[in-house]
Amino acid sequence: MAEGDKTEREFEIGKDGLGGIVVGMDGSPASFHAAAWAAGLARRERARLVLVYVEAVGGVAYWSPMGVAVASEAAESLVEELKKEVVSHLKWVDIDWDFVHHRGDPAVGLEQVAEQYRADLIVVGRSRRRGGLLGTVPATLVVEAVRPVVVVP
Repeated sequence: MAEGDKTEREFEIGKDGLGGIVVGMDGSPASFHAAAWAAGLARRERARLVLVYVEAVGGVAYWSPMGVAVASEAAESLVEELKKEVVSHLKWVDIDWDFVHHRGDPAVGLEQVAEQYRADLIVVGRSRRRGGLLGTVPATLVVEAVRPVVVVP
């Protein structure tokens, strides 16, 4: 930084080692494969693992107040189940981790949480819903994310 330049330094991506890893969790087997892979990497790198469930709020259920209440209750139930399963898997791994429930577009939400936690990497599972190799969330992240993205089969 030049002398007299008082602009704040931007977050450094690509520093020596990983400080944080964000993992997209939706309850699918692929998301648990992604979490397992990321947990191993977090352990080896001594990085914080941030598991994120992004509740997509663009569906038909969110078109009415009653639908919002039902969809939100279902999402909260899924979040509690995911947390229980994550705890049972991660209790044997000596790492720091958080579980975050975010609302919005899944790809955008993962990027926002990664920015909030200053994560160096986003890890997602490969979708099996679409005929191609990647689903919409992994494909969007690979094209638009500002940090590295790993897609785990």
